[in-house]
Amino acid sequence: MKQYAFGIDVGGTTIKAGLFNITGSLIEKWEIPTRTEDSGANILDDIADTILNKMQEQSITQDVVLGIGIGIPGPVDEKGIVRGCVNLGWKDVELEYELRNKTGLVVRAGNDANVAALGECWKGAAQGAKNSVMVTLGTGVGGGMVIGGKVLPGVHGASGEIGHIKISDTETEACNCGNTGCLEQFTSATGIVRMTKKELKESDLPSLLREKENITAKDVLDAAKAGDKLAEKILEDTGDKLGKALSYISCVCDPEVFVIGGGVSKAGEILRASIEAGYQKYAFHACKETKVVLATLGNDAGIYGSVKLLLNE
Repeated sequence: MKQYAFGIDVGGTTIKAGLFNITGSLIEKWEIPTRTEDSGANILDDIADTILNKMQEQSITQDVVLGIGIGIPGPVDEKGIVRGCVNLGWKDVELEYELRNKTGLVVRAGNDANVAALGECWKGAAQGAKNSVMVTLGTGVGGGMVIGGKVLPGVHGASGEIGHIKISDTETEACNCGNTGCLEQFTSATGIVRMTKKELKESDLPSLLREKENITAKDVLDAAKAGDKLAEKILEDTGDKLGKALSYISCVCDPEVFVIGGGVSKAGEILRASIEAGYQKYAFHACKETKVVLATLGNDAGIYGSVKLLLNE
């Protein structure tokens, strides 16, 4: 009888690992460094080693392990192949096949943002919802879609690339993806800083941010909480643009809940309320009851979602 499962969340700097029982209780979690040198050639060996070592340490035999769920910062196709992942240096890696060979365990892989969305849907802020969309606000803007209780990866593994919804027709600066006017350019941590610097140059609104040398998104959102007029304008614009993007998404998949996660979401209620106000402004009338909530699993969403990915098979 299967009793355990491993959840793995691969990031560019660290690999998060969790040992779970199959009801979804986290028994133990730990991290190892992500060795991206040599085009990430050591990553799968390191993951296999840390899992096999943990099994030995806990006296867990292979026959009671359901398998390994794993989230990757890039598209993963239906055969468990990663065609390209810049952060890891991977190109055409048969992830599920190779890790299965190294461990002898069943492996299921998915995009990290989709997997995090599944985690929040299973044990986090969207618990109980069958249909949800997660937006991750960090250095960039990512997302994941859970429809009917399962991740919707899309044909190219690009479902949930919310950050690249075109939100502005007047923006001339290029996004990292090569297009212009992407949501990510305005509402990611780097986007918020970019828009703040622009506003500081073009506006005469009073702001304590004018005295800061190296402005961060946290500085801007903290200033908004303190009543700084320029920061409040940036917050309102951030919420407006995010709300508009969510209104587009709701017309396509009509989720029960939008979950806001990532480092920027640590700003808390002031950001959530701003996004909700933007959403209510633009949402189709039939979708106005969709909730906007803050993620609750934090950095553990990926390991929880990876295990759920495995359980869904």
